[in-house]
Amino acid sequence: MQAPKDVSDADAVSRILAGEPLFFEQVMRRHNPMVYRAVRAILRDEAEAEDAMQAAYLSAFEHLAAFKGASKLSTWLVRIAVNEALQRLRKRRPSTALDEATEVPSALPSPEDANMTKEMLALLEHTIDELPETDRVVVMLKEIQELPIAEVAEILDINEEAVKQRLHRAKAKLQDRVLEKTRAGLFGFEAPRCNRVTEAVLRRIAAL
Repeated sequence: MQAPKDVSDADAVSRILAGEPLFFEQVMRRHNPMVYRAVRAILRDEAEAEDAMQAAYLSAFEHLAAFKGASKLSTWLVRIAVNEALQRLRKRRPSTALDEATEVPSALPSPEDANMTKEMLALLEHTIDELPETDRVVVMLKEIQELPIAEVAEILDINEEAVKQRLHRAKAKLQDRVLEKTRAGLFGFEAPRCNRVTEAVLRRIAAL
């Protein structure tokens, strides 16, 4: 049995809390791209980003009763995912400051990345990856995901002025015109990855 796809986030939350976990699949599939982009911006590794997403979704599912609707569900989910990614980053590099620029890790492209044929997308993704973590996640949420500054500030638990400062700093290294033309295809959350993350979380929820 599948949950209806036209149910709002608020209704989905109510149904999940009422004992219908199938509606959590709809929530995940609806918000996977945004969650992935935020986590990927911090970790810069596709496999670790997927692991972080799974951990974040499980935490959200287990603590869903704590969601009071004061903010959008997407904001709440992304904030949990960002915190999960930051924890992983600190464990990976405990002596490195969060806002310090780091070298881009060398890694073979994923199958999804290999399908990107536009050189401009690859160049821009590489440029974004070279930004410090704090600036990179702001670019992902504000420019790629097109969230309002107020929502980005809420997700990252900083004030709006800090968001604007980080965004201004990041834009100094990015060409706005190119970003506008290529926004839709950047760091896409393709169907195989979406299915992989969603199905893994559902299996773990079923085992709870």
